[in-house]
Parts: sequence; structure tokens; C-alpha cells
Amino acid sequence: MKRNSVIVQSPGRINIIGEHTDYNDGYVLPAAIDKKAIFKITKNGSENRVNISATNVNETYSFELNNFKPITSGWQNYIMGVVKELQNIGANFSGFDGEFGGNVPIGGGMSSSAALECSLAFGLNELFNLGLDKWQLIKTSQMAEHNFVGIKCGIMDQFASMMGKKNKVMLLDCRSLKFKYFPFDLGNYQLLLLNTNVSHNLASSEYNIRREECESGVKIIQKRFPTVKNLRDVSFQMLQQCTSEMPKNISRRCHHVVMENNRVLAATDALTQNKIHLLGELMYQSHVSLQKDYEVSCPELDYLVKLTLDKEYILGSRMMGGGFGGCTINLIDKKEVNSFIEFASENYRNQFGFDLTPYQVAIRNGTELIE
Repeated sequence: MKRNSVIVQSPGRINIIGEHTDYNDGYVLPAAIDKKAIFKITKNGSENRVNISATNVNETYSFELNNFKPITSGWQNYIMGVVKELQNIGANFSGFDGEFGGNVPIGGGMSSSAALECSLAFGLNELFNLGLDKWQLIKTSQMAEHNFVGIKCGIMDQFASMMGKKNKVMLLDCRSLKFKYFPFDLGNYQLLLLNTNVSHNLASSEYNIRREECESGVKIIQKRFPTVKNLRDVSFQMLQQCTSEMPKNISRRCHHVVMENNRVLAATDALTQNKIHLLGELMYQSHVSLQKDYEVSCPELDYLVKLTLDKEYILGSRMMGGGFGGCTINLIDKKEVNSFIEFASENYRNQFGFDLTPYQVAIRNGTELIE
């Protein structure tokens, strides 16, 4: 069917557990949520002209398909990155106009960038009949972030945005790209996100440094265990044998990744066996590891997790996302949500002098056409 325009919605994502494991070929447990980017794309009849409007920030940008390059920073690089990566795999399309907006919080750890990338890639594939499958669109979106934005992200965010399924979480093996859906029935409990509304400027640079530190750890481990390709292949016992040969910071980074992979698999067992309390305990363990071993937390995130520790109606809490800001994800009794939001908001404002933003999220389908 020939179309002149399409409208696509692509969700943000949460990650129940499994942070900084994806680029180490490990396991993650994400889900798509009911916060989304919406992208309208229309053929404009030109050979090369692209005109994009970002409605949330009231900005526009134009470029030529046969002549463009990254700018210093901004949403424009995500757009141009997707276009460039599609071109790199042989996709042919002509000029178009685009308009996007949505309600995925920027910098909230819900991957607004992946939602934007996936909505554009999916929309161009539909509008110009490019014939690409979802995995090609996921990889295109990931590479856009690597090569145009400069963040060497793993594949989890784009995967979760594209492949989400209502009321299901997804166990993704980031090496084989095999995945499995798990029902996400929390009974009397629900998820609550608390956005710190901070985004410390360490995030991008430290993200890439952590990746390099993990690679350094692998090189040390390989001297003793030559078959190891990535931290995914390393057991706790193997890591223990190599710890004395590592700088302390490298040892801690590796320890987080190895144990976090174990926690993800334990979390799927907990869901299968309906052991929601165990899932909560694993979330707390994950936060401590991200705070102390991986060192990607911040005072605001740590404070919000600390507020939950003496609350029997909260089973688990941890920072979510790359770190240095964004949200905590909390497993909380439905009856206590409003009173806890009030309690946490007041204490957070008194501590830091500004407000947090609460989000109650539901798990929804991945990227899809609206019309």
C-alpha cells in the first residue's frame, strides 16, 4: 500500500534489573511502557530535503540527504544518525518532513532517545517500503547513537522500545539476541518511578569510561582464561582468581557486571515462581552494586532508595538507567502509592531544594503504527 504519510508511536522503557550488562554481552530484563514518542513522517516530494520539527521544544532543523554530518549536540544527531545508518545498509528514500513529540521524560532513564530513534526508523521503513525487519531497525537505531551521538550504548533500549509486549517483561541475551517474554503480574504491588530531575554531566563521558574499564578487566582475565570473550563468560569464582591482578576500580566494575547477570537470571526465576519479595531483594542488591562497585549513582538517587529501606510496603528500590541522575524504580504496595509519593516528595524537597517527579507506569506494546 502506497502512503504519503505515517504516524508511529514508540515507547520509552524501564529495566526491572540488569544495568550496564548489555554492552558486556550479558542479560537484561526490560519492558516497554506507556510513555512514548510520536513521530509523523510525510513525503515532501523533494529528492534530498529533510525538515524536522521537535514540537516539545519548539525547534526545527533541516538537512540534505546527500550532505549532512553531526552537530555538537542535540536531538538533531539522533535524527541524522538514524538516516545515515539506514543509508549505510542500502536503504533508499527521498526527502521527507517529520514532526515529533511525546511524553517520555528527557534524561529520566526511560530512554527517550531510543523511543525517538525507533519511531523514525520504523516510520521510514513503512513510508518508503524499505523491507527491513525489526532487528535491522533496532541495530540501525543503536548504531545511530554510537556513530552520530557518540554514546556506545548496548542494544537493550532500542530492543525494548521496538519489541515490547503488553504486561510482559523481556529477558534478552545481549550476545545471542535470543529473548523470552515473562508475565509481569505483581499482584497487590505495582511499579513507581521517582525522577530525581537531575542529570549530572558525567553521564556520557563516564558511560564510555565504564565500558573501557570492563574491557580492561576482560584483558586481564583472558591471561588466565583465554576462552573468555566478555564479562558475560566470567563466573564469580573465575573473577576471584584474577582480582589480585586488577586495579581496584577495574575489579569492582567486573564484580558488578558478573553479579548483576546472576541477579537478572534469579529475577526471572522469582517472576516464574511468583516470589515478588525475592524480586525486591534483588533490586536492592542491584542498587548497592551500582552505587559502590560500578559508581554510577549520585546523592539524589541514593537518598530516594534510602527513604524506602524502612517501609515494609516497599519490596525493592534501585536506580534505573545509565546513572548520575534519572529515576529510581520502586516495587510498592498499590494502597501506599499516594502516601509514599507525598512523603518522598516532601523529604526530597527539604534535602535538595527542588522537586522530584513521580511516574506510575504500565507495561505496553512496542513500536507500532498509529495510522
